[in-house]
Amino acid sequence: MFQTDRPPRRFLDPAVVARLGTLELKARTIVEGFLSGLHRSPFKGFSVEFAEYRQYIPGDDLATIDWKVYARSDRYYVKKFEEETNLDCHVMLDVSGSMGYGSGAMTKFEYAACLAASLGYLMTRQRDAVGLMAFSDRVVSLLPASGRPGHLRSMLVTLDRLTLGKQTDVSKPLNQLCDALTKRGMVVLISDLLDDPEAVVRGLKQFQFRGCDVLVFHVLDPYELEFPFDRATRFEDLETDEEVMAVPDVVRSHYLREIRGLIDRYKRELGAAGIDYTLLPTSQPLELALLSYLSTRSKAL
Repeated sequence: MFQTDRPPRRFLDPAVVARLGTLELKARTIVEGFLSGLHRSPFKGFSVEFAEYRQYIPGDDLATIDWKVYARSDRYYVKKFEEETNLDCHVMLDVSGSMGYGSGAMTKFEYAACLAASLGYLMTRQRDAVGLMAFSDRVVSLLPASGRPGHLRSMLVTLDRLTLGKQTDVSKPLNQLCDALTKRGMVVLISDLLDDPEAVVRGLKQFQFRGCDVLVFHVLDPYELEFPFDRATRFEDLETDEEVMAVPDVVRSHYLREIRGLIDRYKRELGAAGIDYTLLPTSQPLELALLSYLSTRSKAL
C-alpha cells in the first residue's frame, strides 16, 4: 500500500478541477501534477521511473536490479525488458441516470468521466493498452483496449460525447465484457453501484475466474452519504422520474442504515473475493483514486 508523508489537501480539490475547462485539460492537469508529486517520492514503494521498472520478484536475475533506484526507494526494482507485455486495462463507466446527481461542483457522472480520462492518461503513460466501456442498462459505447498512437484521443473524444441514460444494470455489461476478453488484464469499474449487489459481485467475480485483476471505484455524492437535508423535500428518482415527498428527520436513520449497509456489503463481499474496492465521494481529490489504481496495478505485474 502507499503511504504519504503529506496530507491529501495538497491534491486538487474537485471544485478546482471542475473549472479547468476541457476533459483533456482536466485529465492532463491531474495526472501530470500527480506524477510530479510521485517523482518527488512522498509515496513509498514506487520509483521515479515507475513506468519503466517493475518490482523485483524472487527468481529474477540479480544483475537486472537497478541499485540507484534501490538507494532512493529502499526497494528492489528491475528494468523492464522490451519483450515484457504491459497490461490490457478495461475501464467500465456507469452512465445511468442516477450518475447525474450532484450537490457540489461536479455530478457523479462528471467526476467519474474525469476519473476515467485521468486513468486513461495515466495508463497510456505507463504504456498499457486501455479500453473503455460506457453503460447504463446496456452498453452505449465501446472502445477495445489499445496502446496505439492516437487511442487516448479517441477515448477522450468518446468520454466528451457521452450522455446519461436511464436505468442501471451493471451485471449485463460485466457479462458482455467478460465474454469478449481474450487475455488476462485489469478491469476498472466506476459506478455508484445503485443496483442489485448480488448480481454486481457475481459479475465481477467472473473476471477473476479469467485471471483478471479487478478494481472498483464506488462513486457517491457526499449528500448521499450524509443525508444533510433538514426540511420537507421532494426527491426524484433520476432513472424512473418517480417523485416522493419526505420529511428528512423521519427517514434519515432508515436511509443512512440502508446506504451504509450497501457500502458495507460491497466492501465485505468484494474484499472476500480479492477484489479491490474503494469508496470515492465526489468531494475527494481524484489523485487518491490514482493511488488506488497504482496499488492494484503493482500487484498485477
